[in-house]
Amino acid sequence: MSYLEAIILGIIQGLTEFLPVSSSGHLELAKAIFGDQSLPQESLTFTVILHFATAMSTMVVFRKEVFTIIKGLFQFKWNDELQFSLKIIISMIPATIIGLLFEDELEAFFGGKILMVGFMLLITALLLLLADKAKNTNQNVNYKNAFIIGVSQAIAMLPGISRSGATISTSVLLGIDRVKAARFSFLMVVPLIFGKVAKDILGGEISFQSDQIGSLSVGFLAAFISGLFACNWMISLVKKSKLYYFAIYCFIVGVIAITYAYFYL
Repeated sequence: MSYLEAIILGIIQGLTEFLPVSSSGHLELAKAIFGDQSLPQESLTFTVILHFATAMSTMVVFRKEVFTIIKGLFQFKWNDELQFSLKIIISMIPATIIGLLFEDELEAFFGGKILMVGFMLLITALLLLLADKAKNTNQNVNYKNAFIIGVSQAIAMLPGISRSGATISTSVLLGIDRVKAARFSFLMVVPLIFGKVAKDILGGEISFQSDQIGSLSVGFLAAFISGLFACNWMISLVKKSKLYYFAIYCFIVGVIAITYAYFYL
């Protein structure tokens, strides 16, 4: 992979991690366009590194909230900070279970499955349309809702299902305030990504060849910088109920991906 390709993929990840259009789906489409012939394991490793970059950008944008979560876990007092931390933990349960039990099956989806990505993008478009029509409320995330949102996050492990789109849409459909839904959506994935990276490093599953370090580094930086921009932008868009336009985008890209898969692969 060239440096230019790594930068482009990093920018795609940084933008699409927060915008509800599926970062993993776009990465798979971009890698197919570049003719990436890496094995599913190698493809997933690059994807994980880029997700780690956007997790870091999330921590920068939401540094106050991250501090609140950490503070809540160590205070041992039944206050709002501890309850928010517990909701984040509850939201992680479904994705953690799926990730641990079906890791090999998930890796198989990250190897140029363009047809599947196309259909999953159509599902993302439908979710965004439903959420855009939902009535806005001022409800907070409760424990039950945190688990339901976590189920959406687990489903979004499939490339083509937007994680932010699925979790924000689910939150809005449950009657949760849009801005609070976006904040919870972005924060709930950070521990999972850090856990995934730590697990792979300790297990020896992430190992870099000397010729890969440069491309991974520039990809990481591109994803981190573009993620800072996209995270703030997405919060503004959700507040203004602009999900409809992303639904149209996902539908168009999904149809193009399906057409390409049928006639050119």
